[in-house]
Amino acid sequence: MEWREQDGLRWLQAELPGARAVFSSRLGGVSERQHEALNLGLLTGDDRGFVVENRHRLAQALELDPARVVIGRQVHGAELASHVEPQEPAHFATPGEAPPPAVDGHSTAEVDLALLVLVADCVPIALSGPGGVAMLHGGWRGLAAGIVGKGAAAVEATHAAVGPAIGPCCFEVGEEVLAAFAPLGPGVSRGSHIDLRAATSALLERAGVEQLEVSDLCTRCNPDLFFSHRGQGADSGRHAGMIWRTAER
Repeated sequence: MEWREQDGLRWLQAELPGARAVFSSRLGGVSERQHEALNLGLLTGDDRGFVVENRHRLAQALELDPARVVIGRQVHGAELASHVEPQEPAHFATPGEAPPPAVDGHSTAEVDLALLVLVADCVPIALSGPGGVAMLHGGWRGLAAGIVGKGAAAVEATHAAVGPAIGPCCFEVGEEVLAAFAPLGPGVSRGSHIDLRAATSALLERAGVEQLEVSDLCTRCNPDLFFSHRGQGADSGRHAGMIWRTAER
């Protein structure tokens, strides 16, 4: 996973078999104040025009057609949407009154159809396999509910890239969350703190994923690079995890 930069935007990029995964930072956009600068989330109190401009800037930097980027209304669940064509309407490029589908993951076997999830501490998980690619929003509820296994099964995942997320240093939780991850064994919990990246890695390995690439960057510890719900509150901006198929495997 390597840093890339263009036109003031910076992102982490990972190459998977037949696919490319990208994890954006907050750098390079037009949003202001707590949303500075590349906020991609509409439901954050940011100016709508700024968010749309940021989305188009990201797509342009990645040489993607913004109308071929699919997105969902994330509800911290474990449901996935399978895509065979771009969304109509194009919820990412030209968001309207109709909300996108309520899902926390996406899969596709199509080439150059980009899958995107929004994050600000949760774990963005990109998957590649013989059946295509998948992109997952890994909040603790979704992880506990089985979204990793569903996403991996949808594309017969063999490879994964896990982007920046809140680290165990900053993710203190209550008994409910500790109990939800207890079945994953030692190494996931550290006292009253949970290591979501370790949990994600364990779930990916259980799902048969052979090759993992995991960022060790904590979103709360790096406010110059990432948005953080825990660090900034509910009106924090959102950055993205994305994957698209570049060729047949």
